[in-house]
Amino acid sequence: MNFSISTPRSIKWSFLALIIFLLFASCDKLDTYVVKTDTFNSFLNEVELAAIILDESAAAFQLQKIPIDTLKTHILDTRNAYKKVEFFLAYYNPDFVNSHLNGAPLLKIQKSGSEPSVIPPEGLQVLDELIFSETPKNERVKISALAKKFKANVSILTAAMQKVTPSLTDIVNASRIQLVRVFTLGVTGFDTPGSVNALTEAKISLSGMKQLIEGVPEFDKVSQLNQSIQLIDGAINMLSNSSFEEFDRLSFLKEYIDPLYKQLGALPIDKKSVLLSNSSSWNPESTSIFSANFLDPYYFTQLNEKEDSETLRNLGEKLFYDTILSEDGSMSCASCHKPNLAFTDGEIKSISSIEGATVMRNSPTLLNAVFAERYFYDVRAFSLEQQAEHVIFNPKEFNTRYSSLLNRLNNNADYSNDFKVQFGTNKISREQFASALTSYVLSLQSHNSEFDQFVRGELNEIEDEVKNGFNLFMGKAACATCHFAPTFSGLVPPLFVDSETEILGVLSNPLGKDPLLDLDEGRWDNKIANEKSFIYNKSFKTTTVRNIALTAPYFHNGAYSSLEQVLDFYNKGGGAGMGLNVTNQTLPDSELDLSDKEIDDIISFLNSLTEIY
Repeated sequence: MNFSISTPRSIKWSFLALIIFLLFASCDKLDTYVVKTDTFNSFLNEVELAAIILDESAAAFQLQKIPIDTLKTHILDTRNAYKKVEFFLAYYNPDFVNSHLNGAPLLKIQKSGSEPSVIPPEGLQVLDELIFSETPKNERVKISALAKKFKANVSILTAAMQKVTPSLTDIVNASRIQLVRVFTLGVTGFDTPGSVNALTEAKISLSGMKQLIEGVPEFDKVSQLNQSIQLIDGAINMLSNSSFEEFDRLSFLKEYIDPLYKQLGALPIDKKSVLLSNSSSWNPESTSIFSANFLDPYYFTQLNEKEDSETLRNLGEKLFYDTILSEDGSMSCASCHKPNLAFTDGEIKSISSIEGATVMRNSPTLLNAVFAERYFYDVRAFSLEQQAEHVIFNPKEFNTRYSSLLNRLNNNADYSNDFKVQFGTNKISREQFASALTSYVLSLQSHNSEFDQFVRGELNEIEDEVKNGFNLFMGKAACATCHFAPTFSGLVPPLFVDSETEILGVLSNPLGKDPLLDLDEGRWDNKIANEKSFIYNKSFKTTTVRNIALTAPYFHNGAYSSLEQVLDFYNKGGGAGMGLNVTNQTLPDSELDLSDKEIDDIISFLNSLTEIY
């Protein structure tokens, strides 16, 4: 069960057991080492002390007693102290850490009945962004208040953590999750929106692990531990000798992060975690961050793995391509999701069952669509099953209802027999129909592109333009701060349970003489009352860029016909960067200063994510 700050488990830390299991012991029994708790406790004390100093510094800055450079030093010191133990603080209470210690600096809503309340963000990322902004002096009061909150929250969490002993499984899982966090949120700059101190913080995180390892008695006599130290040293050295823009993130992944991730996963322990079972889609059985089974698709559906089967999937596929699902027999799911177009339709706006009409938006890809918390561009559906219902009931699409649909299926001899063989019942139910269709859509996955194979070592070489494009995507171009690896969608690492929506200021016509905002209100108008807030005005789901070479035209309105147009839009800072008044744009409005060559390289990388289905 999930660890709670308010009710911590009353058991002592035995933390340095962590590293024996964390870093590749060779023996079959992983509980034979004598360990110490001093190092970990000192890390907790360091975070608390840094938070106290930051609070005092912020208060002094508010009173204009210290310069901004002093405050900048203290926020960096605090973040560095936090990064040493982040992987355990976040592992045991991810919601608390995300909400109060180091969540993204974005407005959120708190749902209370049918009315949403806007909640301002707090924690280190917010402080980092404010303190390193162009005008921190205008935020003196806010900075001081946030620093005081942070100090109080750190005190609560560290006190609770001193009373917790992790299981060996939790130790290993926490460490592997941190490797994912370092690569997806750390070196991309997501975690340091103001200071861009990304590489230093990644180095601090790995150095904290190393320090704990070296505190293990006689660690130098265990060959696997020595090998792991060498990998960490190599990673730290690489981080120490590069700038943010020049850092070779692809080599960092292939030479250090993924090998460490694999070795940790090979430890002879039971990898199943009670802590993670209901709070993460991450699969601890995976051997690479880019492996096909890195995430568990069943986490996102009402269908479970035991219920699924090849015969159920085949039945779902048969339904997917059959126009019997629509009231007038004119449309199937495949009408708007064509396999040769990565299960999109290539239309600016998708066709309707009404002649001469279209629906409101175009069709996003169904490849890897299962890996999401919410569905449709405006995230109005909460499951794959519910997504299908929106299409079934829509007057412009299938224009039917379940009673009519099920009646047609039950009166069809083939379907009646197929469902009876699968479920052993004489009547097809709504739940059985949904399970079959979900099984097929869940199977539409793409993890085996040229780029995936190269990362996993199955392909020896890839073009230099692709390598450079990936490094730009993950670094200077900031693409990966919204399109998170490895799904390259808005599914947020490292637990991969939340899907982001973004306000970009998309234009109605990128080729127009004067830029005009698209009129589609997106999530703000998704008919979910307790989400109707200004923070979602023109906010849309961040879809995957996998197979993007096949899915033009782009964005919800299909107004962008080429990747060059899309990259130009981002390069200019979105709608706000072009001078438009975009409420709460979540995309930074500053120009990226990407050259034509850099844009071409990013497109080369995006093309390498294509997998012919």
